[in-house]
Amino acid sequence: MAKVVAKTYGDALFESGLEKQVLDTLYEEVIQVDNILLENEELNRFLCHPKITKEEKIEVVNNVFKGKICDQLMGLICVVLEKGRQQYFHNIFSYFIGCVKEYKGIGVVEITSPMPLTDEQKKEMEQKLLQTTSYNTLEISYHEDISLIGGVVIRIGDRVVDGSVKQRLYDLQKQLMNIQV
Repeated sequence: MAKVVAKTYGDALFESGLEKQVLDTLYEEVIQVDNILLENEELNRFLCHPKITKEEKIEVVNNVFKGKICDQLMGLICVVLEKGRQQYFHNIFSYFIGCVKEYKGIGVVEITSPMPLTDEQKKEMEQKLLQTTSYNTLEISYHEDISLIGGVVIRIGDRVVDGSVKQRLYDLQKQLMNIQV
């Protein structure tokens, strides 16, 4: 359900921003509003409280955001509140941010290795990824997982390239288990 709601509203916001040529402004404002909602538990509880009317929620949101964010984002927030989908704000905003990054050719990459990578290794990996993907720039986050033993795991969106020793050992184990004597 969350994915369907996020896609529906996120696509609508993206198309609106593209049409009105305010995508960059909208992108920055969505990040700010999402952070405000994530950091302000009291506001979040208020917006999700079942006994508070939709009108009261919209009034509070208008008081908080009116004049500080563009009309497209304000309209989306009001529609989401009107439809009672406020628990999906973060999902909607994350989906929208992903759409904008995809549109601008920005790849979001997670690289996991068993030990810290050197600056030279990071630079080399970034260059290889830029050559093998259609992205113009990359936002890379690095993680460590000693259970990988060696190699790296690269995640770009929903794609995973697992070149770890741990995965190779697992694959070898599966092959050996399938051998019949």
